[in-house]
Amino acid sequence: MKQRTLKAASLVIILSLFTVLLAACGANSEKTAAPARANAAPNANISLPETLRIGFISANNNKTITGPEGWAQSKGYLESELKKYGVKEFKYFTFPNGPNLNEAISAGTLDVGIYGDTPAINGKAAGLKTRLINVTQVNMNAWLVAKADGSKSLDDLKGKKVATSQGSYMSRYLTSLLKEKGLDKDVKILHLLPADAEAALSRGDIAAYAYPTGFGPLLLKKGYVAIDEAANHPLLQGSSLTVVTEDYLAKNPQFPKLWNDLRTRAVKEIRENNEEYFKFYAEASGYPLDVVKASFKIDQWPVEAALPDGLKLIEETKKFLVDQGLAKKDYAIKDWLTD
Repeated sequence: MKQRTLKAASLVIILSLFTVLLAACGANSEKTAAPARANAAPNANISLPETLRIGFISANNNKTITGPEGWAQSKGYLESELKKYGVKEFKYFTFPNGPNLNEAISAGTLDVGIYGDTPAINGKAAGLKTRLINVTQVNMNAWLVAKADGSKSLDDLKGKKVATSQGSYMSRYLTSLLKEKGLDKDVKILHLLPADAEAALSRGDIAAYAYPTGFGPLLLKKGYVAIDEAANHPLLQGSSLTVVTEDYLAKNPQFPKLWNDLRTRAVKEIRENNEEYFKFYAEASGYPLDVVKASFKIDQWPVEAALPDGLKLIEETKKFLVDQGLAKKDYAIKDWLTD
């Protein structure tokens, strides 16, 4: 009797141990499977083309974007996250100014463009088939720079030549400023790229040049002077926009959200790592660190893709361009913006 009881007890213990072992194996299987689920694409139904072509403005032809998108690019996740959706090749194209980028979009050689509000708005008004993904930067300053021994004020420009990059946000600032001061009929504006302007300034070929971010503070550091800044005229400041072609969007309607989620992540990171971001920007742009810090503030990159203040700024820009006949036709910004 006692022997049968002992055998039964032994059987219970063996079965209990077997159950524990099975549970442990199951737990280990779940732990092993977890990383595979974590590495899976968030939405397996989204499939992007194998090649993504991105265009942006670069003064030094560097293939690294300088904004939050460039931060994500440098950290590796701009590409690694989009690769989860099928992108295998990223092609980066640089342009000296916005109108050149518009030509590339028109030619069908870009899917995404990051550039100034004025060329982006003018391109859309001229029939360029784009949609607005986001306002990636706001309140961009421009500096109207002259020689230290040259013009001291806007009034000193009367009867003289000035220059800037035609079709840029700086050109809108300069044109608007001269009109506001009643000098638009007395000052001739020439087209000249920022990289070529210093030589013209030093020779006296032009009395002043409207410089963008980076170039402006760099010239001031060299001893030139600013006789005006867009920062003194809030509605004349510029914005940087991101557009996607209508063709790419029609085939990949989920792309804007994927892109903006990555951009938002980057903006949050650079707001927590200001100094590291300034250093990254200096390396990517080729400008000295102090020039970069003098060019902008971190909060010029909004977390939101379509911040109301940013949309208001580009609405004012569009209105000016239409009123001045610089944009071929009017349209509603809300209809241009992606959902």
